[in-house]
Amino acid sequence: MGSLVENAIQRSIDAVIKRDRNAAQEVLDSEQRINSIELEIDALAIDLLALHQPMASNLRFIIAALKINSNLERMGDLSVVIAHSARALIESPAIEPMVDIPYIAGIVQSMVRTSLDAFVSADVDLARSVLASDDAVDNLRTTCFHQLVSFMQKDPQNINPALNLLTVTRTLERLADHSTNIAEDVLFFVSGVDVRHSGGDGTANPR
Repeated sequence: MGSLVENAIQRSIDAVIKRDRNAAQEVLDSEQRINSIELEIDALAIDLLALHQPMASNLRFIIAALKINSNLERMGDLSVVIAHSARALIESPAIEPMVDIPYIAGIVQSMVRTSLDAFVSADVDLARSVLASDDAVDNLRTTCFHQLVSFMQKDPQNINPALNLLTVTRTLERLADHSTNIAEDVLFFVSGVDVRHSGGDGTANPR
């Protein structure tokens, strides 16, 4: 499921940056498969809980897997949002330069990959590195917002494409947030600490 979601994000970004209709369609076509796998994983996890009554780290692992599963499904949905924006952008004149979207997308893709790697390898250091990247995405999204507003003010013809690019930057920020959620779930699974609402230092709220 992680691989499918990573690919959907990559192709949605390709659709925006390269104005690639086929890439956008690939993302839309992949949504049903991602949703189907989410249901399969949920069913497997519930069976494990019911049949084996896991304790301690095994229980934390299953809880984390359920939460990560939900985050991944939502990330698949967000890649569809980007793909729809890409299709609208293809119909509009290109805004040049395309602000910092390729740079933000690169950071977000790295966060997604690293958060999943952290889960697979139960690596708290990788998880913490994802938390540390979130502020950079937030700052870049704010910069893009101001640049795109400026484009709209200069020329009314820029309004529609700029609004679609604003949607893309906001959606990339949300993808980063979901990657952060996954990293927090990894810290909970491995260390038994809940770092939500704690500033993300990995030391708060032990369970």
